[in-house]
Amino acid sequence: MTDPRVSKEDYYLGIAREVARRSTCFRRSIGALIVRDDQIVSTGYAGAPRKTRDSLEHGSCLRDKLGIPHGQRYELCRSVHAEQNAIINAARAGVSLLGGDMYIFGSDPETGAPVNAFPCFICKKMIINAGLVRVVCSTSGGGSTVLLVEDWARAWREGDILDDTHQYG
Repeated sequence: MTDPRVSKEDYYLGIAREVARRSTCFRRSIGALIVRDDQIVSTGYAGAPRKTRDSLEHGSCLRDKLGIPHGQRYELCRSVHAEQNAIINAARAGVSLLGGDMYIFGSDPETGAPVNAFPCFICKKMIINAGLVRVVCSTSGGGSTVLLVEDWARAWREGDILDDTHQYG
């Protein structure tokens, strides 16, 4: 008999999907969840820093107004990425992330269709330093992919951490 329950990865990605519903980004709804020892220890979504106005309150996205393509000039974005917020929220609660896994779900805010929710270059650096082991990301086809954080660190040890063609990973 087959197990009627959802897999652990789909379970955690489903929770990350709900977290993403809090996003205040016009471009992507992203939610992140950190699990350690099979326990949820932190969540985060794409949104403005605490006690500041977000893109929804402004009624526009500054990067859209300036015609900035996806994956570029993140310093002009009002939002803190979901991955960053999950790491920050764990720190605020005094929770260690060492050995944990991150689950990231992303969707198009207009259609609700899943998108590739791979971490940007800045988030990858934070994920490595937080001591996470795996990152499970939603994909545009409705599935998911598992990324090993050690693979990123190994690639950067063997090559250059920054280059002129893969600046955002």
